[in-house]
Amino acid sequence: MSDSNLTDSLQTAMNDLFRRIAPAADELGKLFAERGHRLALVGGSVRDVFLGRIGNDLDLTTDARPERVLEIVRDWADSIWTIGIDFGTVGVRKGNWLLEITTYRSESYDPKSRKPEVVYGDTLEGDLERRDYAVNAMAVTLPEHEFVDPYGGLTDLAAKVLRTPGPPERSFDDDPLRMLRAARFASQLGFTVDAPVVEAMTAMADRIEIVSAERIRDELDKLICGAHPREGLALLVGTGLAAHVLPELPKLRLEIDEHHRHKDVYEHTLIVLEQAIDLEENGCDRVLRWAALLHDVGKPKTRRHEPGGRVSFHHHEVVGAQMAKKRLSELRFPKDVVADVARLVELHLRFHGYGTGEWTDSAVRRYVRDAGHLLDRLHKLTRADCTTRNKRKAQVLSRIYDQLEERIARLAEEEELAKLRPELDGNEIQEILGIPPGPAVGRAYKFLYDMRLDKGLIGKEAAAQALREWAAAREG
Repeated sequence: MSDSNLTDSLQTAMNDLFRRIAPAADELGKLFAERGHRLALVGGSVRDVFLGRIGNDLDLTTDARPERVLEIVRDWADSIWTIGIDFGTVGVRKGNWLLEITTYRSESYDPKSRKPEVVYGDTLEGDLERRDYAVNAMAVTLPEHEFVDPYGGLTDLAAKVLRTPGPPERSFDDDPLRMLRAARFASQLGFTVDAPVVEAMTAMADRIEIVSAERIRDELDKLICGAHPREGLALLVGTGLAAHVLPELPKLRLEIDEHHRHKDVYEHTLIVLEQAIDLEENGCDRVLRWAALLHDVGKPKTRRHEPGGRVSFHHHEVVGAQMAKKRLSELRFPKDVVADVARLVELHLRFHGYGTGEWTDSAVRRYVRDAGHLLDRLHKLTRADCTTRNKRKAQVLSRIYDQLEERIARLAEEEELAKLRPELDGNEIQEILGIPPGPAVGRAYKFLYDMRLDKGLIGKEAAAQALREWAAAREG
């Protein structure tokens, strides 16, 4: 992009920005100026202006210390929160705007500590220099609206490249998490990473060990929910960072697919992830994406060489579910996310037992029961897991799964499959068998539940008769 085009783009974006954020931002800028302080819109908020992604969350930076910021905004803001004040950040809501105001700062890690040490700075230029990438080191002063770009961030933005304001080694030594941010931005923005940055990431990959699991989780989760996760994941694997934060992924490069359909299971995994994304309906489904990424992680541990040159991975779905649960738990994901992803990994091969439709209605019911609330995601993961280059085979598999979904829909309509339960409840069991509440009722209920799965709806009278026969057989 030429300098004149950049200038035109800058002016258009700035005009659009200030049409939207005034008067809130300008009012705040004047408040700070009247009290002898500087204020500027900064970082991702400025970057996103040029990407056409202006939101209601704005990042600002100031020379005022946090306690002074609180004094200035106290009577102006609709609400204030101080959860990040130890790191120099005060949160403010004004109307529909959410503003985070952070004191000029630099932060670095002690080699033996997981927590960054925050040191306040005195100049806007110094604050911009300590930021992760040049595209995030642009600012607009308030209320003057002066554009500040000492490190060529606008040029990098036009070229779609990630470059650090200073030497990448210094940047990553200050905050190793910035290496993961490079991969996250590659995923979210589709940017390439400058060669010196990649070299520094490769050389310093082990520095990521000092960062807390929660911060690593947040970056990986944003990466997986980006528009281009393949690019971010490939960067993690290529630089060796994945070996420290998601070691199951690079290990897949060593395993050749049992049908020789792909160069390796790693490539197959990335294709499955992309195909799962194509099946999403309402934005990022992180449970589906993580399940797609981890669905084959059990293959390295279960790899066996068979006669005739074949390779098998028996029970890799069971082993993979355990590995997925362990990895996501160590990354401090919420328990429900861990459980759902692990369950999808465990079930992702179940469909292949369906063959060409040999399952009984009972087997279909059990498939639905085992999937539970994950049934729709299991449909998508199973379809995404078909990556054969043989178009005819892919079409056959797709048709067979269409038939399974049709059977599930038919059974659901006929039997309210989503509300699967015995036809007799606990009170009716007690009345029919003449027994009090207790374990015997639970055993009878399980018998009726299993019968419901096997035979479908048979009516209350038939269910009661079957219950009596079951009880009599146990007594005999």
